[in-house]
Amino acid sequence: MPDTDFRSPRLYVDAPLAAGGRVPLDRDQANYLGNVLRLGSGAKVLVFNGRDGEWLAAIAGRKRPEHLDIVAETRAQDRLPDLRYVFAPLKHARLDYMVQKAVEMGVCTLQPVLTRFTQVTRVNGERMRANVIEAAEQCGILSLARVEEPVTLERWLGGRAPERLLVFCDEAAPVANPAAALAPMGSAARGVDVLVGPEGGFAEDERTNLLGQPLTLRLSLGPRILRADTAAVAVLALVQTVLGDWTQSEKHATR
Repeated sequence: MPDTDFRSPRLYVDAPLAAGGRVPLDRDQANYLGNVLRLGSGAKVLVFNGRDGEWLAAIAGRKRPEHLDIVAETRAQDRLPDLRYVFAPLKHARLDYMVQKAVEMGVCTLQPVLTRFTQVTRVNGERMRANVIEAAEQCGILSLARVEEPVTLERWLGGRAPERLLVFCDEAAPVANPAAALAPMGSAARGVDVLVGPEGGFAEDERTNLLGQPLTLRLSLGPRILRADTAAVAVLALVQTVLGDWTQSEKHATR
């Protein structure tokens, strides 16, 4: 990945970015820059909107930060790999963690699905989007993952493209080397859907439906039962290593 400046404050803005442009700051952003970071007029920050790349901007305002003057582009816009993370919703803190880690792992879409044994049926989409933005701000990510509305597992399976690879983690799958199981799948060129179910696992009819998908890999994550948020990190790391874009990068940064 390109060299990323992690020393400068980085801010997501929902506005077009171009040299010479001016972006107004909302109250929370002005408070963050002025009161939390104690930055004043003339201080430099990095901004991105998920569409126009990353830009250097100067804070402007009389008594407090009021807007940003866009100076110059620092990185061109990139694209996320076609990697969708599909999951049974979790409780608040664990869902926050899972969303942040999935974004760090490079997913392009977060899709909540309701299964037979899903324990949490309400999902706060705005909170999920806020976690997507926070993770992107902190980790130098330019493209924002989409947050989809929850749907039933049956409905999601009925609407997905058949040429996409479906990797679903199943505690009932025979224990085997997961990297070796993924290797024959080739690459993520056709797109990959990674599915982690609820704490109670999949019902038998759900498992049958999953195995009936055109291109499916039922994956074990080893001899230990993992919590759903831990399983997210484990399986996404495996998929990115074997099928994804990690092997295309000569250098990776940690944050």
